[in-house]
Parts: sequence; C-alpha cells; structure tokens
Amino acid sequence: MAHAKTAPAPLPRLFDTATPPGGYTWWYADGLSKDGDFGFTVIAFIGSVFSPYYAWSGRGDPYNHCAVNVALYGRNRRRWAMTERGRGDLQADDSSLRIGPSSLHWDGTTLTIDIAERGMPVPLPVRGQIRITPRALNTQVFQLDSAGAHSWQPIAPSADVEVDFSAPGLRWRGDAYFDTNRGQSPIEDAFRYWDWSRVQSADGRTAILYNTVERSGTERGLALMFAPDGSWQTFDAPPKVRLASTPIFRIKRTTRAGSGTRVRLGRTLEDTPFYSRSIIESDLLGARAAGVHESFDGDRLAMGLVRLMLPFRMPRRVIST
Repeated sequence: MAHAKTAPAPLPRLFDTATPPGGYTWWYADGLSKDGDFGFTVIAFIGSVFSPYYAWSGRGDPYNHCAVNVALYGRNRRRWAMTERGRGDLQADDSSLRIGPSSLHWDGTTLTIDIAERGMPVPLPVRGQIRITPRALNTQVFQLDSAGAHSWQPIAPSADVEVDFSAPGLRWRGDAYFDTNRGQSPIEDAFRYWDWSRVQSADGRTAILYNTVERSGTERGLALMFAPDGSWQTFDAPPKVRLASTPIFRIKRTTRAGSGTRVRLGRTLEDTPFYSRSIIESDLLGARAAGVHESFDGDRLAMGLVRLMLPFRMPRRVIST
C-alpha cells in the first residue's frame, strides 16, 4: 500500500458547472441509516447522461438537459423522482446549484439539499431536506479513462447525514458519501461497463473501488482507502469477482475481493435496463462493513428500445423563457 496524499485544504469551488457540448457533469450523494433500514441517493445532472432527450437532441446544449434525481429506500417509504428541465430552470454559482424547485447549497461545512419533486411513475410528492456534513474533504481528481476525458472526485468519502422529509414522512441519521463526475463525451461512447462501490468501517475509514471497461476493451481500476482525516492511500486491487446479476434485467454485477475477503450482496435498490444499485457488505476494511454498489452497462443504455422506455421514468418539463 502506497501513501498518496494528506488531508486537503477547503474546497475552492464546489459547483463548477463548465460542461462542453456532448459532455456531462453530475454531483452524487448517498446515505444509509445507522440501523440499515433506510437509504437515499441524490444526483444533480448537467447534460443528463441517461436522458433520452439529450441524446435525441444531438447533445449540443448540456445546460438545456438538467435534472435532480432523488431515490428514497426502506420500510414502505420508497420514492423515485427525476424530472428533466431546461436551461431556464438552472441557476448556479460557486456554492449553490438550483435545478427547478430543488437545490444544493454548500456553506463551507455542510451541504444542504432541498428536494421538491414529484415521483415517477407514481406521481407522489417528494419533499424534504438532506444535510451532509463531511468529516473531511478531498480535492484530488482521478481519471477514469485512458484519454483523460472522464474524471471523478470523491469530495466527501465519509460524512454524517441528517434526513428530514415531509413527503414521505422520514427522519433519520446515518453515514453518507458525496462525489462529482464529469466527462467530455457520452459515457456509453467511452465505456462498455463500469462498477463502483464504497464501504465504510465503524472507525470512519472508507474503501472505494472503481472499475471500468472502455470501448477499446482496456480495463482500468482504482482502489483507494480514505482515513477519517481525509488522507488517502492506494492499494493493490484484489482480483475481480462476479456477483449475482440483478433479478429482473440481469445487469452484470462485479467487484473485487481477495481470497480472504468475503463479499455479500444485500438488497437490490435499483434494477433497471442499464444500471443497478445495491447494498453490499464486505470485510475489505478488516471487519464487516456495509456500503453501496453500482453497475452500469453502456451497451444497454445505447439501445434504442431502452431510450424509448426512459420517458416513463424521466419526464421533461421546460419553462417558457
């Protein structure tokens, strides 16, 4: 294991929205309750990578294809919302991002996410607030592809979170994670497949695995260990192992685990035609730890039939300007 970097200085600019035509930027957060019963993910997109409307438009204007995706999990409190909006619904500066009625704001200490969306395919309201307080910050950016056109920054590998929703009625505390990705071209053009996972130990350490298969067939992997103070180390990634495919759409799920490492899939949170999200348990950190695992299939996303299905979950609403 090789030491790479100590804890960084405060973030100079959180919401850098510069996104080229054909490209994308997103900010992703997830969290799990202390008892493991509840979870969430929130993703704010510019140049929404999964949007059929962005693809059909020729991807010339990423700012005209923005969305906030929110997913709530657990105990009959599930909600899923993702309404795409145009450039007239986008407002941003260095510390704030607003897309339609939902917003993200960074005050230097806490990220506050205010959600006011309508669920799909069942149009139930999704209203509430998520407050994420990082335990430390990371400014290092990692390249995901050989050409250096796609990158990822785990801003807060570990954080505390408070979740308070009025619709549905939810209030809990737990552990969270926050990152950002950006790219200069569609992800399905660059990658055939990727999987990502993070697990967090009771002492605050976080292990993150990021594996990609490029269109050329080149495989790349990142294996990072973050300490509670934000310093991090790379480590030799264990061998790749195949996990069970998702039950409905049969999305491939893989991760990495050594001969002495046990990995178990828990609940499948999302089983879609082109990506999956699951709870994963691993002793990669030396003791049993829970986290989140995602798999993405670029071939599936590029299929015309899949794009035709997406408006049923991702409506588009554009205000007059």
